[in-house]
Amino acid sequence: MSKKVLVETSARHVHVTKEDLATLFGEGYQLTKKKDLSQPGQFACAERVAVIGPKGQFPAVSILGPERKETQVEISASDARTLGVSAPVRESGDLAGSAPCRIVGPKGEIEIAQGVIIAKRHIHMTTADAAAYGMKDKQVVSVKIDSAERSLIFGDVVVRVSDSYALAMHIDTDESNAVLAPAGTYGEILD
Repeated sequence: MSKKVLVETSARHVHVTKEDLATLFGEGYQLTKKKDLSQPGQFACAERVAVIGPKGQFPAVSILGPERKETQVEISASDARTLGVSAPVRESGDLAGSAPCRIVGPKGEIEIAQGVIIAKRHIHMTTADAAAYGMKDKQVVSVKIDSAERSLIFGDVVVRVSDSYALAMHIDTDESNAVLAPAGTYGEILD
């Protein structure tokens, strides 16, 4: 059985807490949904913030909603070099000891002591998907992505299983550029 998975590029973005949102945009501020993302309940927001590191900055980084328990910034390795931060490769939410940065909004700014990561490439799948593919939560797999000129096999891909997910693999912009992955690209999970 072929184990195909849609491959999506996750560009740099920020997740914020309700408290940090109030500091950045004003008390009582609510995120403005711009568009739904492939993962149920997740959405891109109209709001943008500046992410500033010791060497550089990105002036208009998207916020993804809804609010989270911890503020975090997900970037690529190239972005980390531009900012001048030592961002570790981590799963989303695994922030202990990660890189710091400053985040600036229209009404205020925050300094996070940790929270900047390079997101570990991963596959979201439901329990039904996992059963059909013979996978389990936290399993590490490889995924082959065919491209006209730059086919690659990505190793160290973490499988994340939850019935709140939709089947899709997420890679960052560096990884997407490496394989020249256009929208609608599929990969094949290898055992």
